Amino acid sequence: MRRWSFAKGHGTENDFVILLDRDNLVNPTAEEVRFLCDRRAGIGGDGLLRVAYDTPEFPGQWFMDYRNADGSIAEMCGNGVRVFTLFLHEEGLVDRSEFAIGTRAGQRTVTLLPDGRIRVGMGVPTVDSEPTPVRLGERSWAAVGVDVGNPHAVCNVASVAELNLVQGPEYSAERFPEGVNVEFIERVGEHHLRMRVFERGVGETRSCGTGTVAAAAVAAHQAGGTDERPWRIDVPGGTVEIEFGADQAYLTGPAVIVARGEVLVP
Repeated sequence: MRRWSFAKGHGTENDFVILLDRDNLVNPTAEEVRFLCDRRAGIGGDGLLRVAYDTPEFPGQWFMDYRNADGSIAEMCGNGVRVFTLFLHEEGLVDRSEFAIGTRAGQRTVTLLPDGRIRVGMGVPTVDSEPTPVRLGERSWAAVGVDVGNPHAVCNVASVAELNLVQGPEYSAERFPEGVNVEFIERVGEHHLRMRVFERGVGETRSCGTGTVAAAAVAAHQAGGTDERPWRIDVPGGTVEIEFGADQAYLTGPAVIVARGEVLVP
């Protein structure tokens, strides 16, 4: 058994196990990630955030090594970046309200706002011009593929409440060979969406940060373009805001660290 220090946090109830690895000495295996994220045998979480510093890809910066709950590696996580940012701040590892974090999807600039929320520059989402099929049980949609540093397929539905996401949707493996996060969006009002998501490597989660960016990008595209007004996205775990600036999209929402402790890893 090894004894690892950990923290636990969430962003709109998308929750993560956090491991501080300042010197890049810890590289959890897929099995260890599955153990840590197990909600009965381990700590429990939708994924794991390894907080690494001064990696070869991002010298002199903090790097977010994100793993899905099944142990697979992911490029990016919008809720995870906010939790990662708050952890750095609360641990005294950064002394600025705005700084950059390295991710597998590239560098992301984060800002701690006076109201306690965290704003993340999410890069430029790319919306596909051609639809892609998604099936859930007997129902099917012509989904819209979106790249937010990781892959998404967004489906317009009349009501997200009526969906049964236990089994998960089917999609084109040719279009998404590495898997895909599937978002189901319901239009509530002008610049206001309700969303549920089935995340690759996890299942249905209470929220998905990159998924909310994808959802807003599709809704804006289908409405004829973007403007400066923020989009409100309601997910089961809370609410976030998406803005489209001149050069990129921005995700703003809460983050909370709920626990710190030690775990015995087999």
